[in-house]
Amino acid sequence: MNDMRRFTSQTIFPNDKWIEATPEEVGIKSENLNEAVNFLAQNSGRSSVHKLMIVRHGRLIYKGDRINEVHPVWSCTKSFTSTVLGLLIDDNKTQLSILAKDILPEMAESYPTVTLFHFATMTSGYTAEGDAVIIGGETHGHSLTPYSPDPVPLFAPGTKFAYWDSAENQFANILTQIAKEPLDAVFKNRIADPIGMNGNKWHWGDFGKVNDLKVVGGAGNLDHSINISANEIARFALLFLNEGNWNGNQIISRNWIKQATKVQVPPTLELGTHLSETHGMGVYGLNWWVNGVRPNGIRLWPDAPANTYAASGHNNNKVFIIPEWDMVIVRLGLDAEVLVAGDGKISEDTWSEFLGKIGDSDIAPM
Repeated sequence: MNDMRRFTSQTIFPNDKWIEATPEEVGIKSENLNEAVNFLAQNSGRSSVHKLMIVRHGRLIYKGDRINEVHPVWSCTKSFTSTVLGLLIDDNKTQLSILAKDILPEMAESYPTVTLFHFATMTSGYTAEGDAVIIGGETHGHSLTPYSPDPVPLFAPGTKFAYWDSAENQFANILTQIAKEPLDAVFKNRIADPIGMNGNKWHWGDFGKVNDLKVVGGAGNLDHSINISANEIARFALLFLNEGNWNGNQIISRNWIKQATKVQVPPTLELGTHLSETHGMGVYGLNWWVNGVRPNGIRLWPDAPANTYAASGHNNNKVFIIPEWDMVIVRLGLDAEVLVAGDGKISEDTWSEFLGKIGDSDIAPM
């Protein structure tokens, strides 16, 4: 048995670099961690575990050899978008109940009751002109003009769930008009710089200007994603793990972290359209995926602790935050989501089994 006498549960925060430790130094058995990593490598696409990072108590206990590579993380972007919403709420500039039409008058005719809460939970029913055109085989809201409301909603707001990218891009537009500055500037000044994210290792793609303000992509599609390295996004995850506090400084409110990362979409809602087969009922928060109970009575990741949550994006980009284990796991990738050898999508069942193998380590208490 590995010696865990040097185990420590005190969280430390990285300066320029992460403090590295052995698994045993943070109460995990190396053989179990290695088994989990090998399992993920065998069930991943071409990016394998090259951009995998595992952090416990703020210490880096596993790193791939390409954790500084910058590339899009697609729908992980949505979690950044709602984080800026949290900052604006902290600043008393808005609230979840604000009507979109009060910010964008063009929403009044067809979307008079849509709120920011509806956008953050994918229950807005919003669709844009041009969404009927399928781009790259995708059908969940890929309009090139996401700020032009389609006169026919997908459904009445709050009544169904539809994972819809045009809605999230319009959401980012609304937040930009509230902030009166680009969302990437808000994120940089309020979060990225204070937690030491390398400004050369992340940037946020944009659609250009709307009402004289640059509007970044809220969804992460159409090349308007957060582009970032695993190294930098792990800092973002560590901030959330510590409920918005970074080394004694409350960067974003604890209340927002708690609210954003608990289930906000009831399991009783129906899927809003056959064009989007992503099911968030019972497992979606405010642009975060949550280990809630799905309509079938089973958790999203049954082998993981109940309070686990994640940002998730195309090409198997995943950022797990596991409060019960005081752990962050980042796996970024450029896998192709096609069913060819070695490049398939990592299923939620596979993610669950991977997390379960880490849990088999008899993780020492925090």
